[in-house]
Amino acid sequence: MSTFQAPKGTYDLTPPDSAKFLAVREAISAPLRDSGYGYIETPGFEDVELFARGVGESTDIVTKEMYTLTTKGGSQLALRPEGTASVLRAALQANLHKAGNLPVKLWYAGSYYRYERPQKGRYRHFSQVGAEAIGTEDPVLDAELIILADQAYRSLGLRQFRILLNSLGDKECRPVYREALQTFLRDLDLDDETRRRIEINPLRVLDDKRPDVQKQLTDAPKLRDYLCDACKAYHEEVRALLTAAGVVYEDDEKLVRGLDYYTRTTFEFVHDGLGSQSAVGGGGRYDGLSEMIGGPALPSVGWALGVDRTVLALEAEGVELDLPVTTSVYAVPLGEEARRALFTVVTELRRAGIAADFAFGGRGLKGAMKSANRSGARYTLVAGERDLAEGVVQLKDMESGEQSAVPLAEVVAELAKLLG
Repeated sequence: MSTFQAPKGTYDLTPPDSAKFLAVREAISAPLRDSGYGYIETPGFEDVELFARGVGESTDIVTKEMYTLTTKGGSQLALRPEGTASVLRAALQANLHKAGNLPVKLWYAGSYYRYERPQKGRYRHFSQVGAEAIGTEDPVLDAELIILADQAYRSLGLRQFRILLNSLGDKECRPVYREALQTFLRDLDLDDETRRRIEINPLRVLDDKRPDVQKQLTDAPKLRDYLCDACKAYHEEVRALLTAAGVVYEDDEKLVRGLDYYTRTTFEFVHDGLGSQSAVGGGGRYDGLSEMIGGPALPSVGWALGVDRTVLALEAEGVELDLPVTTSVYAVPLGEEARRALFTVVTELRRAGIAADFAFGGRGLKGAMKSANRSGARYTLVAGERDLAEGVVQLKDMESGEQSAVPLAEVVAELAKLLG
């Protein structure tokens, strides 16, 4: 056993399970790639202030969960706890918003880091696929992103997820609601930390999962009663577009999400088969984030879907993914001359786009055929000195067990035909 192990709250992706994660990433990103979203990649660490300003200094992410470090030059950096702030920073730095084609539509995939109490579905290192549409205020864009996420999940075979939807208002109407909520919350029996949160971001108190807090929030003012006419009309249009697209959602007036930058549309994808960590993804509109991090006014909307939790949701529903075959042909040489000849064939097969592998290490026929079986290959090529003297190799169908001699010069073309 190795002296070292993965840090607490993290995991290694190893075959064959890693194939599920790759398939989930591919399925989530496929609708985005077909809808004008270009790929973006950002560093795994950023200036601490990017997240303090963007995510919010009152959030648990910033106050409790960020991994921070001081460089030798004295700079304060943080491992990225989420993707939106980094992507927006990169888009601003590259002046993508000045190219004259708004919205700037971007998608990304990567690892993120939060110091949390580890449990199933909640890790200190986790994987997400995200999408951001930067620079345009349009309910059609909000609806598009929700529809694309719904499409991605359904393409994987998930059916038991729910979409929660809410509006958080904007800079015109939310301050009025904020004041009414603060007045209500100050009279409740809450701990000191929660009371501090009331003064910084009272909406976050609504997201408190503790039963004794939720019980006291029964009569809290409802944000929907404070929405201005513009926010009401915007939200109704998003709802109408989702309904017209056949996307089922649930109105959730307490849905806040854990980040301070959200405005107007906010949504969450939940799966009840995951227990307490039921959120598999979520997002919303963040019209003021660009200004918070020093950029111009760029109304934007986006989401991030958890790869780890999506895999758990698939397992909860018993969905088996149709994973691509890793090996179609397995070559078994018997003798040095056959090793050289079959390795040449394997190289030609790979160049022809056929997944092929080789019995390395000079194993005997019995051991090599066991490896061929474990590889899942549909066909096995076997050749010894007598076969090469006759200019053929033995082609075995691993499903039917049938075996036939094929001319060495024709084996690549024959396999290409068989594998279609």
